[in-house]
Amino acid sequence: MDGPGRLVGASWGRGPAPPRGGARHMLLAALLAAFAATAAAEMPDGTHALERARMVEAVARMAGETALETGRASFAPSVMAAIARVPRHRFVPPELAHRAYENRPLPIGQGQTISQPYIVALSTDLIEPMPGDVVLEVGTGSGYQAAVLAELVKTVYTIEIVEALGREAERRLAATGYRNVVVRIGDGYAGWPEHAPFDAIVVTAGAPHVPEPLVAQLKPGGRMVIPVDAGAFGQDLVLIRKSADGSVSRTVVLPVRFVPLTGPGVRDGRGKR
Repeated sequence: MDGPGRLVGASWGRGPAPPRGGARHMLLAALLAAFAATAAAEMPDGTHALERARMVEAVARMAGETALETGRASFAPSVMAAIARVPRHRFVPPELAHRAYENRPLPIGQGQTISQPYIVALSTDLIEPMPGDVVLEVGTGSGYQAAVLAELVKTVYTIEIVEALGREAERRLAATGYRNVVVRIGDGYAGWPEHAPFDAIVVTAGAPHVPEPLVAQLKPGGRMVIPVDAGAFGQDLVLIRKSADGSVSRTVVLPVRFVPLTGPGVRDGRGKR
């Protein structure tokens, strides 16, 4: 369910905070792009190095353009380096490999898409991943978001409801060398209680509301990123923070468009907020 992220309108100004530092952060974004481009060029899989570098530059540029909404004029160096390292051409159908490093979503079959690199970078940056973290992803899709997370955290547990996509993503992740990703076929609405609580949760499909089971499986101090229906406004990318005392806060980050979250959990939980 690796859904597409699409900027709906920067003029809405519904982000959480103003940009952090103006020209200084634009310079930092450029430096991050150069750093990530070097990381891409030094990959053992050196194919598509130039395309990767251009993609990273596009992500850094878009981070600056959306800073008024997201409050983030640039993303963490570790996140940018992960975006540069992951061979995105391995996570798209072979006939679309020549377009893999465009900063846009692409179809992967079964009516699903691989997310726009900018949205993957933003979602990853919002959860502030740490090397020892255990992260849940809902909506494996092609496996691309899971691969980016795997570059940054200890373990990624990822759930995909479409079996054909999940099995292919599992094979693809293993073949690409990501041994710290565990794939399950099932309804992601219910999360993965056996491995909870999670340091962070990333949902890659649009939900009608924030699923209560996912909030319950988030550690105190943890973060969740999820696209949530916003009525006539489409969807909002929402950041959920769980405080040490268990209280939950919610911040709208950016208008987006993702494929819908499906399954019995969504149907049974409709009407909740």
